[in-house]
Amino acid sequence: MRCPWCGADDDRVVDSRPAESGAAVRRRRACTACGRRFTTYERIEEVGLVVRKRSGAREPYDRDKLEAGIRKALSSRPITNDGIERMVDRIEARLRRRGPEVTSQQIGLEVLGALRRADQVAYLRFASVYKDFEGVEDFERELGLLLGRSESGRRRAR
Repeated sequence: MRCPWCGADDDRVVDSRPAESGAAVRRRRACTACGRRFTTYERIEEVGLVVRKRSGAREPYDRDKLEAGIRKALSSRPITNDGIERMVDRIEARLRRRGPEVTSQQIGLEVLGALRRADQVAYLRFASVYKDFEGVEDFERELGLLLGRSESGRRRAR
């Protein structure tokens, strides 16, 4: 590592510990030339994901795009930024396990599932765009499905 202070490439590791819930290693380093300390993070290089759109076109996976859609659905809802980050992390991890190429439909279904568990209003917001609702009937149908699942879940819990 090059020292950010003097540019020397001779340092020693003073401390190493897990970071980001084990997804990275935080290393505290000391430059042997100037004596100053700095921190580095070591992470696994992620395999690039490709998204296959409905049209058949392919584009690189964009985490920011996924997060923006989820944030829009959760706007003014009682979910913290940390909660949103964890949700995006879980969805992304599930997508990466599927392989180097995922469909936009698979992404949409993962988001719908996560939002259904987190916030029903956000779920309906996202579903209205994702499923291209055209009228009140579409909302009624989806709400009926959502309430039906909620009721059956409550009955099982008893």
